[in-house]
Amino acid sequence: MNLIRFNHHPVSMLSEMMEDFDRNWLRSSEARPMMPAVNISENEDGFVLELAAPGMQKADFQINLDNQVLTISSEKQDESEEKNEKYSRREFCYSSFNRSFTLPKSINFDKIKADYKDGVLKVNLPKREDAKVALNRQIEIA
Repeated sequence: MNLIRFNHHPVSMLSEMMEDFDRNWLRSSEARPMMPAVNISENEDGFVLELAAPGMQKADFQINLDNQVLTISSEKQDESEEKNEKYSRREFCYSSFNRSFTLPKSINFDKIKADYKDGVLKVNLPKREDAKVALNRQIEIA
């Protein structure tokens, strides 16, 4: 029987496992496209679309309306460079998303407004006056 000498120190093994975890899990999640969460609510005056996009600037967004399709998109690229005596590291980060929503005909397309504050893009979609009907009413039987 041959004896094999174990040369790895437990701390270096932990370091290797952490590097492997970083390489296989964290990096792969960074490569996935960012798809921000969206909340849509309705009130008497219209709809409110809230898109969670923290860390972005107002200028990073593009909002387009084509027929009845509202498209919110963003494309952002960041570069960071870190220099040290022994190494130089430069990382690029590109992120983009594109979300489209088909709007109902009851929306007043000329009065759509958007605002970005505290990491949330809020798009107000007001209803046309003739579309504002009381949601609660009693229906008489004929």
